[in-house]
Amino acid sequence: MPKYLALHRGINVGGNNLIRMADLKACFESMGLSDVTTYIQSGNVVFAAKAGDSARLAAKIEKTLSARFAYAARVVIVTHAELRAAVRKAPKGFGTAPDKFRYDVIFLKDPLTPKEAMKAVSVRPGVDAAYAGKRALYFSRLIARATQSRLARVIGTPAYAFMTIRNWSTTTKLLALMDERT
Repeated sequence: MPKYLALHRGINVGGNNLIRMADLKACFESMGLSDVTTYIQSGNVVFAAKAGDSARLAAKIEKTLSARFAYAARVVIVTHAELRAAVRKAPKGFGTAPDKFRYDVIFLKDPLTPKEAMKAVSVRPGVDAAYAGKRALYFSRLIARATQSRLARVIGTPAYAFMTIRNWSTTTKLLALMDERT
């Protein structure tokens, strides 16, 4: 069966929507999803499901999680192939200087397109850089000037409801986890 990644928005952040990963895993299994595993506390779930429409799968997961955990669940579903492409097609040099830059991948939920998402992301010259990918944005910021970064401004935009952010290290570890389970 195909592998998928569910990237949850807004759980276990700032003391809100606290969900134990064991409970999250059990909830996914109760939906008939298999080979379920979680990665760190921010709600990254790798699982297997029959091939199908990612939007329908997201809707099913959001409905179930919302009912089970009493919060407005939002997830971005990424297929194994999409995650592999997001890592392989990162901008040249992205992720290669972690001592100098912080790197993030901003995963997008339909109907938000990379073109529209780029309008919501502002950059500070000399500090930030942002690039559009196929279903994600790539954002880097200079560590020495991180407090001047404009990444946090995206949180106040309407587009943010259709985004979830993972750092580059987490993104590549999730790909490795999916690769291992294939």
